[in-house]
Amino acid sequence: ASSSAGWRPGGCDRRRGAGPTEAWVVKRHVAVWIDHKVAHLFAVDVTPADATTVAAPLHDVHNRHPRGAEGTKDHPDDARRFFQEVARALDGADAVLIVGPSTAKLEFIRYVHRHAHAIEARVVGVETVDHPTDNQLVAYARTYFKRTDAARL
Repeated sequence: ASSSAGWRPGGCDRRRGAGPTEAWVVKRHVAVWIDHKVAHLFAVDVTPADATTVAAPLHDVHNRHPRGAEGTKDHPDDARRFFQEVARALDGADAVLIVGPSTAKLEFIRYVHRHAHAIEARVVGVETVDHPTDNQLVAYARTYFKRTDAARL
């Protein structure tokens, strides 16, 4: 992640399961691309956009009753912990756009509705977006935020 004046990456590293250790966001507009394995957060107010990653916890491998070809099984708290880390990384954002290819974005919105009311009020949109490059996502988010900002005036 690049760093700009006033921007604090907050101790987030890119190892799977590692997340921010303090509030990551101190900028106004943040786009979140999320699926069930990872969330990529982009502060689009700065050029180049700053980014951090929050990875879902590693899945436990069980010898009994494996699910799927890999034999992994989700722990019941994995999604909650993952969504909690993403929500914590959004502290300080004024406007949040949540995008992604699957149902994870909707599950995250449900988590936010139940557990992170302050962030819920700052969500300006939820959109289905497949797997864009970082630059494509940042361009999309900047255009989206310009429209929503203009509509709020």
